[in-house]
Amino acid sequence: MTSLAEWLAQARQRLSHTADQPALEAQVLLAHVLQKSRPWVIAHGDQTLEPDQIDLLETSLRALQAGFPLPYLTGRQEFFGLEFTVSPQVLIPRPETELLVEHALNYLRAHPTCRLAADVGTGSGCIAVTLAHHIPDLSLLAVDRSAAALHIARQNAQHWQVSERIHWLQSNLLSAVSARLDLLCANLPYIPTHKLAGLRVAQHEPVLALDGGADGLDLIHTLLTQAARCLAPAGLILMEIEAEQLDSVLSLARRCFPLAHSAVHTDLAGLPRLLSIQT
Repeated sequence: MTSLAEWLAQARQRLSHTADQPALEAQVLLAHVLQKSRPWVIAHGDQTLEPDQIDLLETSLRALQAGFPLPYLTGRQEFFGLEFTVSPQVLIPRPETELLVEHALNYLRAHPTCRLAADVGTGSGCIAVTLAHHIPDLSLLAVDRSAAALHIARQNAQHWQVSERIHWLQSNLLSAVSARLDLLCANLPYIPTHKLAGLRVAQHEPVLALDGGADGLDLIHTLLTQAARCLAPAGLILMEIEAEQLDSVLSLARRCFPLAHSAVHTDLAGLPRLLSIQT
């Protein structure tokens, strides 16, 4: 018989060449299969695994070793302290995007009358749902081209009981939006097409959520052009960008909004990550 502690040690060793945090991934996977919490798994290392559990763990472990993302195996990913349902139809929420949410919450708390926001390219809905969860009187538009992504985003909104304040819209960016927005958030595809083939993320996550065109700015350019007619006075635009796009996005922002204050903010790694445009 194999104990939980023995399996964790073996899995950690097998994942050491492919995972950034092999011990954590092994614990999360084991907790998922056993339908227990990660602290429970750690505290009950002497418990033994059943043969069918070992078979399922082996299949999942091989998938992880082959590069399949852990959140797609578990169907869950934490973002800004909340747990979200994810699938291969949506991009996996990442800690870097929490910077956008922090700036959005700061703006909304400083402007209590600004209560209409949009999350364009909503994917799993992590931005829209998190903002609605923290700002109880906020109304949002959640926009995505993918019907499958909107279905998952709705599930997350229902789970966190914010559905009644989010309007879902399948649309190409803001083409179907006529409202005057106080806050516009977007984590659009921004990876240049030629870079995708060499990226691990592109092997399993939806290309629709990654491919930003020749220079990575196709959708960002279009959205900023559309936003000029949708943004309310004193409104704020927040957009995640690739680090190498710093000069390009600032130039683009200043062309589209010459009278606004445009800036790029760095993430915890010190990399340019977030474009803000305050009108």
